[in-house]
Amino acid sequence: MNAMNNAKLYFILTKPHVWSLLVFTGSAGYLIASKGSIDLNFLLVTIALVFGTAGANTVTGYFDMDIDQVMFRTMNRPLPKGDIPPNNALYFGLLLVILSLTLSFYINIITFVLMAAGLFNNIIMYSVWTKRKTPWNIIIGAPSGGMPTLIGFAAYNPVLTIDAWLLFLLVIIWTPLHIWSLALRYRDDYLRAGVPMLTSILPIDKAIKVLGISTLALIGFSFLLPVYGGPIYQSPIFLIPLAIVNIATLYYTILTFKRIDIDTVWRLFKITSPYLTIVYLFAAISSVLL
Repeated sequence: MNAMNNAKLYFILTKPHVWSLLVFTGSAGYLIASKGSIDLNFLLVTIALVFGTAGANTVTGYFDMDIDQVMFRTMNRPLPKGDIPPNNALYFGLLLVILSLTLSFYINIITFVLMAAGLFNNIIMYSVWTKRKTPWNIIIGAPSGGMPTLIGFAAYNPVLTIDAWLLFLLVIIWTPLHIWSLALRYRDDYLRAGVPMLTSILPIDKAIKVLGISTLALIGFSFLLPVYGGPIYQSPIFLIPLAIVNIATLYYTILTFKRIDIDTVWRLFKITSPYLTIVYLFAAISSVLL
């Protein structure tokens, strides 16, 4: 295997489609806090977030290898397919984690603590302790998804503002809707692997009600941003995209009640995918322009 193909496999191993969103929320958090000002800390925290999220994905992939081997959705990933030796993947993931913590410590102690907390929540609390044991696993693991936001804010100013915490909580509330819609779409895969995602173990009608409640919670909470977050979130630059993405999410959730089929659930999952990107993008733009 040549070096280019090997590098490609290790890159795929880190799940870039997952960490790219997390890094974006963290970088956007920095830009929101700094009102568009970019300095060395912006570059350092972005790199730290790439290392941290990619490293966490790699280490959890090592722990989840037996699960991935039996799920049709994941069995062609590099580890379950046997393209990368498991120990090599583990050492690679741990190296990335160490690099992320080192950079975070260099930025400031709060950034370091938040990075360490996010890694512990994702790798230990979610992947090792709860993923296979409780249907509330994703609730327990959701804080790690919101942690890049706090890390981005803290890299600019260690004193975290109200909007930093609101965005952090928004990610936590968004995560179950996103993951549970995926778990319902691939419920047979999750059941085969013995991973008790809530919407995969519930009857389909009850699982869809869970998605409905999750959607209402997400939409309702999102409007706390303009109420308590400050002028950035009260601008039409932010409010109009927020309203559009909320309406789209609500529309596809209602469709799942009317058409209980795999394709409709998959469309709901797909519409939740850009939700955070839109929210953070326009919050960052608003912070620069106001």
